[in-house]
Amino acid sequence: MSTENLPQSPEQPSRKSRVAVVFGGRSSEHGISMVTAGAVLKAIDRTKYDVLPIGITREGRWVLTADEPERMAIADRRLPAVEELAESHEGGVVLPVDPANREVVYTEPGSVPKALGEVDVVFPVLHGPYGEDGTLQGLLELSGVPYVGAGVLASAVGQDKEYMKRIFTSYGLKVGPYVVIRPREWERDESTARKKIIDFAGEHGWPLFVKPARAGSSIGITKVDDLSGLDEAIATAQAHDPKILIEAAVRGREIECGVLEFEDGPRASVPAEIPPPDAHAYYDFEAKYIDSTPGIVPAPLTGEQTAEVQRLAVEAFEAVSCEGLVRADFFLTEDGEFVINEINTLPGFTPISMYPQMWQASGVGYPELIDRLVQAALRRSTGLR
Repeated sequence: MSTENLPQSPEQPSRKSRVAVVFGGRSSEHGISMVTAGAVLKAIDRTKYDVLPIGITREGRWVLTADEPERMAIADRRLPAVEELAESHEGGVVLPVDPANREVVYTEPGSVPKALGEVDVVFPVLHGPYGEDGTLQGLLELSGVPYVGAGVLASAVGQDKEYMKRIFTSYGLKVGPYVVIRPREWERDESTARKKIIDFAGEHGWPLFVKPARAGSSIGITKVDDLSGLDEAIATAQAHDPKILIEAAVRGREIECGVLEFEDGPRASVPAEIPPPDAHAYYDFEAKYIDSTPGIVPAPLTGEQTAEVQRLAVEAFEAVSCEGLVRADFFLTEDGEFVINEINTLPGFTPISMYPQMWQASGVGYPELIDRLVQAALRRSTGLR
């Protein structure tokens, strides 16, 4: 029987994928996360994706926020905060905890909970602890909600500079000299822990860089030129993390390289170089985000050097089982050797950040970069993989 003359049902338009952009958070990088979220919200393709902006306050409350990316920028050297964009100071957002249900619910005291619809993928732009370190990723795994970026293990390793370096070493990647002071060491005997650092300086020389072991955006880092500045540097780092990392200075050029997951696997961008900032002792938080010290893209390297740093960046990505994206930071020493400093599983995504700039120079613009990350997340399942 022919169906040519039968009435045809109108074709239903396919539903746009719903992306929850989650930002803010409890770490000291709250404001930078806001700036990143503003850039993502401004650039994401609204014809392809429905977007739900969800902020996490400094106290850890999940809230609906205004979808106003222009209010998420640095203004007058001041960082924004989630509280300024929250639609309510009492209401909260609840993610699903049942893998069979991806519906987000909004609750407010004295009111009936309101369903906000299902979320297909979460785009977390949280930097630092309580977001970038595997904690949020674990929650999303339990909920069965796909998400952009590295999984639980890779996120945790990427946040903890000690274990990151241990894994790199086990894979044959060269790292610079470092020593770690754990909280129990410091609590048990401060003088012995301090002597451990002084002995390290005696072996490798000054200056040293004293860092929180599990922080980013160059927050809490001090360049220490001699013994007189050590105690203050330790206190500064411990204000952000009770576990601290001390690194010897590596003489060389700072080279960065981005890695992005394509359909056929991870690829590396053209590298960039971070020149020494004129007004800062090193590439610190102020130089990165407030004064916006520009990087050089692409880095002035030979073809062989470019190929080598790209190869090493992908090796670092694979070493910690990353997914989605990574920015790998290296030193190019005077003898021509690349020493890996660290990776960042959720690199800065602000308009001035090096990761999107490197991919822009590699032929992947900002909107396409966001789209590729979301599509990579949608291709993956949660759970063991």
